[in-house]
Amino acid sequence: MNTITKAVQLLENRQPDQALNLLNNYMPQAQDDEKMMIVEIYMQWGFNEEAITILTNLLSKYPRENEIKIMLADLYIENNQDEQAMVLLNEIPEEDDTYIQSLLQLADLYQAQGLFEVAEQKLLTAKNLLPNEKIINFALGELYFSMGEYKKAITYYEKINTATIAEISIHNRLAEANALIGEYEQALNYYQQINVDDADTLFKYGFTAASAGRNDIAISSWETLIEKDPYYHSVFYELAKVYQEEKHPDKAYKIALQGLKNDEFNKKLYYLAGKLAHQLSKHEESDKWISEAIALDPDYKDAVLFKIESLKEVEDFLGIIKFIHDLHAMGLTDPLYDWELARAFYETESYNNALNHYNIAYNHFSKDADFLKEYGYFLFEEGRTNKGITVFETYLQLQPDDFEVEELMARFKQ
Repeated sequence: MNTITKAVQLLENRQPDQALNLLNNYMPQAQDDEKMMIVEIYMQWGFNEEAITILTNLLSKYPRENEIKIMLADLYIENNQDEQAMVLLNEIPEEDDTYIQSLLQLADLYQAQGLFEVAEQKLLTAKNLLPNEKIINFALGELYFSMGEYKKAITYYEKINTATIAEISIHNRLAEANALIGEYEQALNYYQQINVDDADTLFKYGFTAASAGRNDIAISSWETLIEKDPYYHSVFYELAKVYQEEKHPDKAYKIALQGLKNDEFNKKLYYLAGKLAHQLSKHEESDKWISEAIALDPDYKDAVLFKIESLKEVEDFLGIIKFIHDLHAMGLTDPLYDWELARAFYETESYNNALNHYNIAYNHFSKDADFLKEYGYFLFEEGRTNKGITVFETYLQLQPDDFEVEELMARFKQ
């Protein structure tokens, strides 16, 4: 006993080599109960291989001691030797006191391997044997949560009458699970029952509040998060959006710019900053941010179309033509781009080019009422009456109450 105590003192004094030598030399004369004490010391200090060696020897001496199998399985799991752990755990009979524990460990192993149905079966077996055991309810809740079966997870989390298990907040889990199935008000109630202070929970709390229409809580939560962690990138876009919804574009713009200082490759944040700058009549800044978004992703449709609309506002139709041609040069095509090119060429009185791009766009928008009406009028203006009548006939099938177009068609048919 004095030897074991001395080894512990050496470990506490950060002299592991001397401690191991002392225990190894003592092992041949140690009693079996002392060997178990040494195993616990080894496990506490992370000497897994040494602990495995001792437990393996003890198990060969006491093959029916299932507590040894449980301890050995734990060590195998820590060493990523899952197969050896499974063999030991499956040897434990149902009548043994450690059977429930073996089922829980096996469920963890199968879950880690993605064998969710097998893990579920092990846990349900344990649940049948101990219906009210909170650890089993927690394990089932965690399994279903990881599988995305949040309603089932909620059923088992609600059976637990303690605040935390394994340092995991049950109310936090219930809040997340309810939010993920769209029960935002219920999720909000659970969040309000816990001390929300870590960054991830603050973000989720704010997101749930915003989804429940409680922008005041979302703003408070996310502002607190930024104070705690100004490098939490995801929060800036969400907070700027909420400020925008609350009709505070100046605050939203400030938050977006703050976010861009820390997140220079966030195209969505550049796009939002561009929209907000435009709303605040900061047109040069708006163009800068939208251009940054497009530079990051030239196929970012929202940003591309916003830039086109901005060019329309200042009647820069040549700018639209050049911009879309640049996109085409990069191999980026979209029927919407051809429609916008047709409009821009029309405005610059390049009617043949306009016709060409209207025809290209027609292949995609042949069932789009807005396009058909615009295209039909263009065809009539260009004297292409027969084609115009065909287009308007299709349009009237979609919009039979447009008497203006119907009357125009009647006049031309006569």
